[in-house]
Amino acid sequence: MATPAFARCPANPIVTPGLFPWRMATVFNPGVLHEDGRFFLYERAAGGLRPFICSIGMLESDDGVHFRHVSDQPVFTPEMAGSRHGSVQDPRVVRIGDACYMTYAFRPYAWHCYPTGLGVPESHQPQIPGVRFTPEENQTRSGIAVSRDRIHWEHLAWATPPELDDRDVILFPEKIGGRFALLRRPLKFVGTDTGHGADLPAIRISFSDDLRTWTPPEVVARPEQPWEGNRIGGSTPPIRTEAGWLVLYHGVEDLYPPTRRVCYRVGAMLLDLADPRRVLARTERPIMEPEAYYEKFGLYIPNVIFPTGNVVKDGLLWLYYGVCDTAIALATVPLDELAAHVLSQR
Repeated sequence: MATPAFARCPANPIVTPGLFPWRMATVFNPGVLHEDGRFFLYERAAGGLRPFICSIGMLESDDGVHFRHVSDQPVFTPEMAGSRHGSVQDPRVVRIGDACYMTYAFRPYAWHCYPTGLGVPESHQPQIPGVRFTPEENQTRSGIAVSRDRIHWEHLAWATPPELDDRDVILFPEKIGGRFALLRRPLKFVGTDTGHGADLPAIRISFSDDLRTWTPPEVVARPEQPWEGNRIGGSTPPIRTEAGWLVLYHGVEDLYPPTRRVCYRVGAMLLDLADPRRVLARTERPIMEPEAYYEKFGLYIPNVIFPTGNVVKDGLLWLYYGVCDTAIALATVPLDELAAHVLSQR
C-alpha cells in the first residue's frame, strides 16, 4: 500500500515569528486543541537566541489556518515552571475529563545558541550573575500543567526527575485501564548491557494513578531504520482508532556529523488499545519528510519536520508541526487512509 500523501496547507508556514518581543526570533512545535468549533494553538516562542528563553503563547482560529493571539503575553512561562532564567518548550495538549493538560519540556537555565545554517546549532551554558549551577543541574526534564479554561495554566506536577534529560513526554487523551498513560524519551536510557533495553534513545511508556508518581519507563519502540539512526521520540498525542492507538513519532538521521547536519522525519505506529506497550504495526519508511523550502531552510536547524499537535475533523487528520525550529506549518491526510497504511505494515 502506497504511503498516503499529506496535503500541505497553501498558506504555510501558517504561524511565523514577530509581533511581540517574546516571539521575535522563532515560533514552533505547537500543541493544538479543537473545541467549541474553534482551534486553539499553543506555540513555543523565543524572543532571542542568547539566551534562548522560550515561553508558550496561545492563538485561536475559526478555520485552523488563520490564527490570532488571545493575549499579548505568554500563557505559560519559565517562571511558572520555577525559574525565570529557564525555558519551557514543545507543548503537547490534551483534554481529559473537565481539564486540559499540557506536557512540556523545561530547562532551568536557557542555553545560548549559535545557529550555523548547516546543522544543529552550537549551544553553551549561560553565565548568569549571582547564579551558579553545574551542567548536571541544567538537564531538560518534563512537567505537566493544567487548565480549566484553556487560557489560564498552572504547573501541576513533574513527570520526570531533574537529573534526567527526558523529553517528548506526551499524555494519552484518556485513561487506560483506569490509569493515566504517558509516552516519554529518556535520552540516556541506552545500552542493552546496562538493562535499558535499547542501544539508542527510544520511545517508552509510564503509567500513573495521580499524574505525580509514574511507573518506571518501559520500552515501546526502538530505532530500527536508517532514518531513525540517531534517535526516535513521540510527536503528537495518540489518536484512538478502531485499529489501535495511532502514534506519530519523529526519527532523526545523522546526515553529516562534522557539521551536525541531521534530518527529522515522521513515522507512525499503532499501539494496542488496552495495552499500549504492544506495537501492532509500524511504518518502515517515513510518512512525511522535509520537502518544501520552509521545511529545509530556517533560522535554527535545517531539514526539520517536528509534529506536536493534531486535530481530527471531518475525517481528516490535521497535523501541526514545527519547521526548522523557525515557524509552524499545517498538513492534512485522511485519517482512515493513514491508519490503514500503518496497519498494512504489520
